Amino acid sequence: MQPPTPDVVRLFPTFVCQSRLEPACYEPLNRDPLAYVETLMRAGSGTRTGATWQSGHKQHQMPEFAALITRIDAAVHNVVAFIKIADAPFRITGCWVNVLGPGAAHATHSHPNNFLSGVYYLQTQAGTDTINFHDPRPQTAIIRPPVTELTAYNTDQAVVTVSDGTLLVFTAWLPHSVSVNTNARSRISVSFNVMFTAYDTTMSLPLWGQD
Repeated sequence: MQPPTPDVVRLFPTFVCQSRLEPACYEPLNRDPLAYVETLMRAGSGTRTGATWQSGHKQHQMPEFAALITRIDAAVHNVVAFIKIADAPFRITGCWVNVLGPGAAHATHSHPNNFLSGVYYLQTQAGTDTINFHDPRPQTAIIRPPVTELTAYNTDQAVVTVSDGTLLVFTAWLPHSVSVNTNARSRISVSFNVMFTAYDTTMSLPLWGQD
């Protein structure tokens, strides 16, 4: 008698919520932010490190980003509903623009002191159209035997392909990075963080009952 086929129980899955807007939607949506970024860079605002440029962290307050922020708010509402969190007000705690010129990359990092993070892509092309998500469990790196095929159960990195109009939302603690831009054009994206508005007065209370 053959033994029964075992069931694989997936524990503690990690998610990345991905939305891909159609050109008719993202082209007018991107127009004002792209023009605004060009103005900022021409004026010498922001921070430049080698081939990388980054704006200040309050772009969600700028009128040029209003339509995009509306899209981000809707996406965050969907994520909160998906993970079955009770309705709680949230706010964007930071929003900034990243420009990665030819040869630029972004090292592995996460976004502390926030619940969700995300990125929206204004300008991508071949050679700069991916983002890497890394296994957040450090103990899995202790033993890494050779494998016959990479799967979600044995890899330490997941590569997500993106394009203009792609919006990603993920947990702020999930490590991620961007590979070297091998294209002659810059990659332009808008990153953001989200936290619950009343975290210090409501969400920090103990989850267990009180006598």
